[in-house]
Amino acid sequence: MTESNRLQHFPISFFAVVMGLAGLSIAWRKAQQVLEINPAIDSLAALLATLVFISLALIYLSKLMKYPSAVLQELKHPIKLNFFPTISISLILLSIIALPYSHGLAGGLWTLGTLMHLLFTQYVMNSWIHHEHYEIHHINPAWFIPVVGNVLVPITGVELGHVEISWFFFSIGITFWLVLFTIIFYRVLFHNPLPDKLMPTFFILIAPPAVGFIAYTKLNGDIDNFARVLYHGGLFLTLMFLTQAQRFINLPFALSWWAYSFPLAAITLASFVMFELTGTVLFQTIGLGLLALLTLIVTYLIYRTFLAVRNHKVCVPE
Repeated sequence: MTESNRLQHFPISFFAVVMGLAGLSIAWRKAQQVLEINPAIDSLAALLATLVFISLALIYLSKLMKYPSAVLQELKHPIKLNFFPTISISLILLSIIALPYSHGLAGGLWTLGTLMHLLFTQYVMNSWIHHEHYEIHHINPAWFIPVVGNVLVPITGVELGHVEISWFFFSIGITFWLVLFTIIFYRVLFHNPLPDKLMPTFFILIAPPAVGFIAYTKLNGDIDNFARVLYHGGLFLTLMFLTQAQRFINLPFALSWWAYSFPLAAITLASFVMFELTGTVLFQTIGLGLLALLTLIVTYLIYRTFLAVRNHKVCVPE
């Protein structure tokens, strides 16, 4: 296959790599603060996330200019459609990374990411509501992606002073998380199992309550019972999927494996926030264990993705 043809089949889901790398950076930053150490692993992951985002953005822009019909097909695809908001989510995550270094840069990334995500959310939900081609088997946890991004907005937004805007996006995320959670469980329980390629997306179920907990504590300024419900709900889902590890390990590698990374980063960060707010050492221990697992998984994902790209196993027709 020529490089031109590979560009035509470059998947929008590649931006999930940025989410995983950015999540690793943010989780390590919090761990370094809690442990009062500074191995600068967060800075390395942040640099890698930034470089990967720029590279992917340029490649996808090239695809848009050269193969606009291929991009349009992804926008109309019942599953691939939900990965377009990974672009805006990546920008919001990069704003979190940039915040300690430059409020101006963080504000610019946050504003662009937030506006883009609002547009993506509107587009996706309009497609869901006025659909002509969706079937129950199209539904999978990747449908959470447009929702999860909204819950991320307050993490930088509150720090920048945009409190009411942050509440607006948080409310969107929490409301439609509950709606989609019900639909997805109905699909999983009463219809055919997810195909192997989409099985890793089960981990996305962890992200809404974990990120929701982090955002809510930012907005609320402290921990309350609702915050505890969010955190412990996310922790239960994490335990549930980790006990099924053998199922996921036996799956053939695909880009969808990156779905393991960001949700694990979210519950890792949430555990460290719980430790800070409650002083309970158990949460620090959980956070450290999850951080070690997250680091191993992301390292392995980088290696497997590099091999897949080198061996032309990605960017090919499905």
